[in-house]
Amino acid sequence: MVGKKLIKKFTPESYLESYVSLLRLGLPVLVTQLGVIVVNFADTMMVGAYGLDELAASAFVNSLFIIVTVMLMGFGGGVTPLIGALYGKEEHEEGGRMLRGALQVNVVLALCFMAIMGCLYFFLDCFGQDEDLLPIAREYFLILLGTLLPMAVFNCFQQTANGTTDTATPMWIILGADVLNIIGNYLLIFGNCGFPELGLTGAGISTLTARTLAAIAIVAAMAGKKRYRIYWRSLCSLPAGRERRYRVWVTSYPLMIQSGVECGLWSMGAVASGWFGKIQLAAYQVVNTIAQLGFMTYMSMGWATSIRVANFTGVGNTEGIRRISRAGLHIVLAMATVASVVFFFFTKDLVRLFTPDPDVALAAVPLVIPLILYQYCDGAQLTYVNALRGTSVVKPLLWISIISYILVGIPVLLLFGVTFGWETEGVYYSFSVALLTATILLVSTFSRVLRRKERENEEKNAAVKTL
Repeated sequence: MVGKKLIKKFTPESYLESYVSLLRLGLPVLVTQLGVIVVNFADTMMVGAYGLDELAASAFVNSLFIIVTVMLMGFGGGVTPLIGALYGKEEHEEGGRMLRGALQVNVVLALCFMAIMGCLYFFLDCFGQDEDLLPIAREYFLILLGTLLPMAVFNCFQQTANGTTDTATPMWIILGADVLNIIGNYLLIFGNCGFPELGLTGAGISTLTARTLAAIAIVAAMAGKKRYRIYWRSLCSLPAGRERRYRVWVTSYPLMIQSGVECGLWSMGAVASGWFGKIQLAAYQVVNTIAQLGFMTYMSMGWATSIRVANFTGVGNTEGIRRISRAGLHIVLAMATVASVVFFFFTKDLVRLFTPDPDVALAAVPLVIPLILYQYCDGAQLTYVNALRGTSVVKPLLWISIISYILVGIPVLLLFGVTFGWETEGVYYSFSVALLTATILLVSTFSRVLRRKERENEEKNAAVKTL
């Protein structure tokens, strides 16, 4: 009886209901992502207003940290299908134990990344960047190093909340942290209201403070909210065990590698842009920040799709998985259209917001067309990455990301940017090739996964009838 009730609960009757369920889950995530965009915009605008060297140095350091940051987020995303499937079956105590195991694994991973990045610090002068940038970049690098641990803690609790369909709690916490980050930037970059003028270092301190307070806030929220009482009790009192930690690792590490490899292509783009001079590097940073208007909004619907797919997976409803994934794709493609219109008509105005330097603005404008070109593939691949994440069948993401972003993406980037002499514009055109490759592979893989799950369900039903 309970099984029938759950299947009904997680079976939309129409695409309209699928759209509504995704928007209900995705809109808080979208608001969260827009808050992140506002902070990134504010960071880039304030640092760009402070100085060209600071803007280029932030682009260089962020291009290195974005890899581990996205990998930590990807690894934390492995919690969503595990918690989501347990939530679909109403196994909430087990969900708390799974969270405990996830927290243990994520903290260890964050400490490992801190050690790796700490070693990388001593080789910053080997990346071929302008020597004037290195003194500024080094101090900023060390501050960002301290943000990795609170980020890992926040990711675990955020994805647990998402898996239980509570996307509002992380939204409010992140928005509060965003406000603190912007205020901190205003006070510490320029030395306003009696605070010291620290430039890029001030931006780093503000980021560290905001991320630490966000981690504390989401832990406190889970400890205090009634809906998480059973999760918190089992988190604190019941051991996770090796089996749960192993399940977290097996589900999460392909997502981590996929996220890191994809992001690594964009970081390679920043390094290559630095070869062409700090003007090109600064322009790359500005346009990448603008590009987040698209990426972050698509990600919100991708996460919503992942949550709903995980819920359907928990009750073995493949038709629900197929319908909700298509509905997610429809919404994302509509978002990509809106983003493309914004980029086409307003990018010049946005670029002027980030930097008063006319040379940087002149170098950024030619990147608009290649930026628009890859929006639809970016949205589609995010949808199907998250749909696969929701099914917990994530190992194919490893070879898909390696083929798309390493074997195809990097050679095409070097061909367009260096060999053809298109410089940063060529770097941006190479992203379209990599994303198109990823989209084709993801769609075909997702179709195979669904067909296999349908066969498995048919065999189970046949076995039940026989009994």
